[in-house]
Amino acid sequence: MTISDIVAIAAAYLLGAIPFGLLMGKLKGVDIRDHGSGNIGATNVVRVLGKSLGLTTFFLDVLKGFVPSFFFPALINQWQPTSLDPVALSLACGAAAIIGHNFPVFLGFKGGKGVATSLGVLFGIAWLTAVVSFGAWALAFLATRYVSLASIIGAVMVIVSGWYFYGSEGVIRPIVLTVLASLVILRHKANILRLLKGTESRFSKKK
Repeated sequence: MTISDIVAIAAAYLLGAIPFGLLMGKLKGVDIRDHGSGNIGATNVVRVLGKSLGLTTFFLDVLKGFVPSFFFPALINQWQPTSLDPVALSLACGAAAIIGHNFPVFLGFKGGKGVATSLGVLFGIAWLTAVVSFGAWALAFLATRYVSLASIIGAVMVIVSGWYFYGSEGVIRPIVLTVLASLVILRHKANILRLLKGTESRFSKKK
């Protein structure tokens, strides 16, 4: 691994670590971690601060996953050739961005669940899987109004569609997609327990 690879991956982590949800709250004089679920993700921002800032958070979190996974390999190669092939570097940068969101150095490594950032990474490295998993998320959310359940179903579809669409190319991309999707599911452990108990918060149609 060359210095250019390390720079690209480190930059991806730092970009992923930017807590846009927290910054949206600061615009309103609110620490989003002290309200709602305490999560810095878009769902909690919608609940606490409204749709406008929530959707802004969502798109910014998607972008911080898409930009490093899609653009960083080409950009870094213009500076200095990398030792990793473009797909491998894209996967590494995407994974680093998600880790940055989930465990941001700026917030004592206490971040969000990485759903929006993972979606951005998917569009950067496996767009077919991104379309399938987002479609599954949307259908599950419309049917149940549970963001957490929809996210878990979307993550499962990442695993299934990742192997279906990209398994013939080799195992590296499907394995990485499986690991990243599993991380999303693990980050929803508390939500899963609340779903089983029937105490999970549901979005009303009014919201």
